[in-house]
Amino acid sequence: MSGNKVTVLDVQQAKENGRKLVMVTAYDYPFGLMADQAGVDIVLVGDSLGMVVMGLDGTVEVTMEHMIHHTRAVVRGCQNPLVVGDMPFMSYNTGIRDAIINAGRLMKEGGCDVVKLEGGVDFAPTVNAIVKAGIPVQGHIGLTPQTASALGGFKMQGKDVAAAKKIIDDARALENAGVFSIILEAVPAPLGKLVAEAVKVPVIGIGAGSDVDGQVLVTHDMIGLFDKFIPKFVKQYANIRETIIEAIGEYKKDVQEIKFPAAEHSFKMPAETLEQLIKNQK
Repeated sequence: MSGNKVTVLDVQQAKENGRKLVMVTAYDYPFGLMADQAGVDIVLVGDSLGMVVMGLDGTVEVTMEHMIHHTRAVVRGCQNPLVVGDMPFMSYNTGIRDAIINAGRLMKEGGCDVVKLEGGVDFAPTVNAIVKAGIPVQGHIGLTPQTASALGGFKMQGKDVAAAKKIIDDARALENAGVFSIILEAVPAPLGKLVAEAVKVPVIGIGAGSDVDGQVLVTHDMIGLFDKFIPKFVKQYANIRETIIEAIGEYKKDVQEIKFPAAEHSFKMPAETLEQLIKNQK
């Protein structure tokens, strides 16, 4: 996809062509730019920013204003990836009209290409209404962080037959409602495969095994910037946090030992100007 803006059609065709989709999160311009330069297909401005950027305990406190602010910043850095704006808790739960208005705000004011919202069968009518309003929607089922407390916390979903069947039913309902893709979070790998086979739209997994149509990870998790907890499904590709702490510690040491700023970091003044200035001070 290098050099071309990824579209909803590109995402759908990836499944048809058997090409795995690559998706990461970003919450600001620098991370959006780096995701773009790394060549990912999709960038999610997730409400996970509540935890990894704002220091909250969960995603429930994240507002539309937060999402619009961060989405606008990410979009500036993303020339090629499809940018997904996450609909925060209670921005679509209070009725279809509110959902359409807020989805429209996130797209118009935030500049994202599509929106994402959590929920399956129960939210299919809402999804359908947003899609009919001309706004592409990505679904999110399995572990849905906004309602994690009702699911027993941040735990694997779909453990028994009834729960697994419900997740497959959720995927089918979302497909029928018109989503262009689905995020499937924290389910057994065999269930991930069954869900991906049950629908024609791409299923992008996060803790859903390797037999889905693509993968998404929270960037701050995969590079070690967020260390409150590391989910089982995260592979840590780097530990940037330790590098940053070490760099700031070295800076502190240099300042205290008057090693920084050195001559090469300082601006010069002509000797005659300095001499004249000192004379004028007397």
